[in-house]
Formats: sequence, structure tokens, C-alpha cells
Amino acid sequence: MFSELKGKVAVVTGGGAGIGLACAARLAEAGVAVGVADIDSAAAHQAAADLTSQGHRCVAIVTDVSKAKEVEKLFQITNEAFGPINIAVNNAGVGAPLTPLGDTEEEDFDRVMAVNLKGVWLCMRAALRHMAPQKSGSIINMASALSTTTFPGSGLYTASKHGVAGLTRSAAVEYGESGIRINAICPGFISTPLLHSTVTEEAAKSMAARHPMNRLGTPAEIADAVTYLASDASSFVTGSLFSIDGGWTAT
Repeated sequence: MFSELKGKVAVVTGGGAGIGLACAARLAEAGVAVGVADIDSAAAHQAAADLTSQGHRCVAIVTDVSKAKEVEKLFQITNEAFGPINIAVNNAGVGAPLTPLGDTEEEDFDRVMAVNLKGVWLCMRAALRHMAPQKSGSIINMASALSTTTFPGSGLYTASKHGVAGLTRSAAVEYGESGIRINAICPGFISTPLLHSTVTEEAAKSMAARHPMNRLGTPAEIADAVTYLASDASSFVTGSLFSIDGGWTAT
């Protein structure tokens, strides 16, 4: 499946763990060479080492996506290692405390927007500049179910993910005839090591209950959608907000 991906080159941010690692692994299994980017050096290098040991082509690049020079370096290193970049999975993101808006802190706002929104913008900009000369490519942003809905206390995170949705759709329209497709994945709550290390079992059950399917999603389910959007199977898909949320936003 997706045999046309063999030989292509991808950048995956937040690729050291969770959803990002699953995306990097699924693309690598399809024959894609992957630049695995993460702000966590140990996680990035471990992920790349594990994938390389399985016979895949990977390189680790420690990257703070909120810094323009580091993003430019990420794309440059990946390009130099493997050739022209065909796929960008802009997955790196951070959460925010569940707090009523009147009680939120400026430092929390700045951190969430720097990574979740500015980081996606910087990675999109770099990807577009690399892909424009070849007149092809697929950019896949990691948005959220909270790109289209919300719940109390999630204002900062929701605002950042609404911004990702807006950037995705606007850029897709701007570059519609360029050969570059730009889409976003909108996951519900996903069962990752980070989620289970930061919330109680009771809270995880409450998160699962927000989905009519009454379970958490898996990183593999997100990675499957990313692979589809990276492939020629989605050749007429651009500007979409691809919901993978167990029916959450249908309610």
C-alpha cells in the first residue's frame, strides 16, 4: 500500500514520541526517508536509531520549532541527507493548563502560541520554500478536535489549534495550483505515554467518554491518516480538516 511513497523524503516534528513517532515509523515503513525532529535530544536520537536499526533511512535533528533558524536548519539537514523534501508533518505541540480565561497567565499564552501556532507557521513556510521549486509536496499539520470545538478551561490551546486550522485552509487556497497540498489532522484524545503520565486513570476515562466510540484513539490511527494524506491516494485533497476523533465533533 502507498508504494509510490518509496524514495520520498519527509520531515516529522515532535517525532521522538507519541503521535510523531508513530507517523515517522509509518512513513519509514512505506519507504520514506525521515528527518525526525524533536526538542528532546534523547528522544529524537533514540527514535532515529530504532528506525535505522529496522533498515529505514532516518536522521535525528534536535529542533525548537518556535525558532526560525532551527526550523531552517531542520529542513536543510534533511535535504542534505536525503534529497528534496516531499512531505512535512508539522506535529510538534504543547498543552496548556485547564484554566478559566480570566485566570490564565501571559507566559502560558506565549508558550502555547510559540510552539503550536508559530511553530506550525515556521515549518509550513520552510516546507513551502523547499517544495515550490519541484512544484509538488504534501504538508500535513497536526490540528485538533479543538480546532472546531472547545470545552471550559481550554481557551489557550483551543485558540492555538483554531489558528492551525486557519493557516492550513488559507495556505491551501493560496497554493491550490502549485502542486503542493496542505491539510490538517484533527485528532480527539489519543492514548500516548505523555497523556497517561500527566492525567489520572479517571481523567483518561472521562476523556474517552467525550468520544461516542467511548475510547481513546491510538497514535497508529493518526499515522494511518497522515500516510494517506502524504500519498497519491489523496491527490484531490487539500484544505481539509481531517477529523479522527471517534465522533466527538459530530455530537
